[in-house]
Amino acid sequence: MPAFDPALVDAAQRSASWPFEEARKLVARIEKSGKKEVLFETGYGPSGLPHIGTFGEVARTSMVRQAFRVLTGDKVPTRLICFSDDMDGMRKIPDGVPDRAFLEPHLHKPLTAVPNPFGGDDKSFGDHNNAMLRRFLDAFGFDYEFASATEYYKSGKFDAALIRAAECYHEIMAVMLPTLGAERQATYSPFLPISPTTGRVLYVPMKAVDAKAGTITFADEDGAETTVPVTGGHVKLQWKPDFGMRWYALGVDFEMFGKDHQTNAPIYDRICEILGAPAPQHYVYELFLDEIGQKISKSKGNGVTIDEWLTYASPESLSLFMYSRPREAKKLHFDVIPRAADEYLQFLGGYERQDWKNRLGNPVWHIHSGSPPAPELIAAGEGENAPKTLVTFGLLMNLVAVANTEDKGVLWGFLQRYAPGISPATHPRLDALVGYAIAYFRDFVKPAKSYRLPDETERAAFLALDAALAALPPEVGAEMVQDAALDVARAIPRYQNPNAKGATPERPGVTGEWWKAIYQVMFGEDQGPRFGSFAAIYGIGNTRKLIAKALAGTLLAEHEAFLAGRKAG
Repeated sequence: MPAFDPALVDAAQRSASWPFEEARKLVARIEKSGKKEVLFETGYGPSGLPHIGTFGEVARTSMVRQAFRVLTGDKVPTRLICFSDDMDGMRKIPDGVPDRAFLEPHLHKPLTAVPNPFGGDDKSFGDHNNAMLRRFLDAFGFDYEFASATEYYKSGKFDAALIRAAECYHEIMAVMLPTLGAERQATYSPFLPISPTTGRVLYVPMKAVDAKAGTITFADEDGAETTVPVTGGHVKLQWKPDFGMRWYALGVDFEMFGKDHQTNAPIYDRICEILGAPAPQHYVYELFLDEIGQKISKSKGNGVTIDEWLTYASPESLSLFMYSRPREAKKLHFDVIPRAADEYLQFLGGYERQDWKNRLGNPVWHIHSGSPPAPELIAAGEGENAPKTLVTFGLLMNLVAVANTEDKGVLWGFLQRYAPGISPATHPRLDALVGYAIAYFRDFVKPAKSYRLPDETERAAFLALDAALAALPPEVGAEMVQDAALDVARAIPRYQNPNAKGATPERPGVTGEWWKAIYQVMFGEDQGPRFGSFAAIYGIGNTRKLIAKALAGTLLAEHEAFLAGRKAG
């Protein structure tokens, strides 16, 4: 990272991107406190399988951390802790586990005391989910430290904070009780003992809290009066007091959380302050929604998982989705993946042409920690002046469709015919994109396609397009193909746009209806990649054959046969 480039640092001081806005607040906080190290924290509740929102917290927090490093010249050490609340009791069995009956006897036990229903080397359900989270985060190359609540409670790392909580018991109760209903007030305690007889996390009132002795007394599940230390993993805190205690114990400076925590943030803050530390800086983000507008839940398993996203698109495209508009509720479902994939490529393609101000507003700077790679373009011909094309996700999916293949080698044949000399070795990210496009097309696009026959005006237009393509030289660039298609449409009143910028009566503009007709008739969709780029890569001869199949009704018939076979199967 060019942390000491004066132009970069100067632009960072004024950047309007949200990570720099948050980082500037954090710089002011540290200057006021005099702290010599900054601790960022994210939290994870492993009651369900790790979901994409958890990744989002780590990705976004890392972006703020990176911005802070630039603003401070990397002179203030930083750490990022990903803290798993794995000592929480399993209050219900999550969806998606292989054997619900296997887990039922272990309800209300700490997640790290619940046996692992998935098999493998991980001893507990909590350990399994923690391992999945670490694997996901490691795959993205995040710089973080993993922390387990079970380990912190049992090893004594929280002992001093828990003794302090016992000393401040009445003050904590004074914060919590007004937030509860009358029935809950009668039984509430910030301390949750782990039953010595059943191993379950108990929600019971305290008979006594002895701060001097460091113990609590309560009625165990069998009714026996029981006294246990607050230290050594014999108790844990309720989740709201636990938030504040953790901030106090660790010295957290920055934590972001979802909007569902926003109303409770003053409670977390106050408990942290009662224990004796300033509350950290917060950043509240909006929640993700599934395709029907419901909140994504790790216990429900709705939405898109990290593994599912990475089946169909790059890690960088997921990071872009997390970067964009974090305070806006966004639907997170499979339909957003192609757009994220292509937007990432577009942002990457524009980065090198930007000055520092615009680079710091470009998501790829934040996604790649200040060092985005060069875009992988393909060139039709040799030399610096050879026209270069950005191969998009959408273009590749249409190439998969018309080539009717899931063989990467066949698709690479089209790419290499257009741009000799390129290969999976020279363009590894493009190679990965080919694989993603094949998978996404197979699982989502092909079943949803809707071909139609052209009307008479469209039929004449497609015949004219075929003739125009036939008149082009064999080795033709994308721009020449695009211009030829535009010239065909300019001669047809339906597609003329006299109000387009630069339009004249002799050379009218072209409406989007022309491209829509091409996409619907030839590709079975309402929109698609730039036609000139597609045709240049697919080949003029192949594109003309595709037009012929569309006019003959073959594309429609083949797709109807595919759908019928899918339904029968």
